[in-house]
Amino acid sequence: MRNELGWACAVLALGGFVFGQKPQGTTNQPATPAAPPELTNLLDARIKAEWQAIKAKDQKAYGELLAEEFVAVEADGGGERYKWKALNELQESAVADFTLSFLKVTPLCADAAFVRYEVFIRFPPKSAVPFEKVLVGEIWVKREGQWKALHYQETRVK
Repeated sequence: MRNELGWACAVLALGGFVFGQKPQGTTNQPATPAAPPELTNLLDARIKAEWQAIKAKDQKAYGELLAEEFVAVEADGGGERYKWKALNELQESAVADFTLSFLKVTPLCADAAFVRYEVFIRFPPKSAVPFEKVLVGEIWVKREGQWKALHYQETRVK
């Protein structure tokens, strides 16, 4: 009985050492570094400009915000939209107004960042759907000193 009690104590003591240790390679730092405020502010302004260009149906302004290899996937199920198609469809846009919220920037490297946010879109009064809320994920890249949208993905929220 005494041996069994000794073994039980030894197992508990060793188990405490094993499970009490931090796994190798981990630190107390968060898994994803916070974006510097200047990057968050810059991309917030670029995204607002992007939506303002959509609202105004301004192809030139919108096109200047997109990388040449830009691809968008919208919630309408219409498939991929490359830059040229997104610009051509801009005149059909029915965005009357928009509100952006919950913007979060995650740096991927010095010249790329992932941005996620929520956009509440209002359509003209006589539209079949008066408003829509979508969650958006975008990848922005720095090209020739300018931040450009590379990828846009939206998901409709009920």
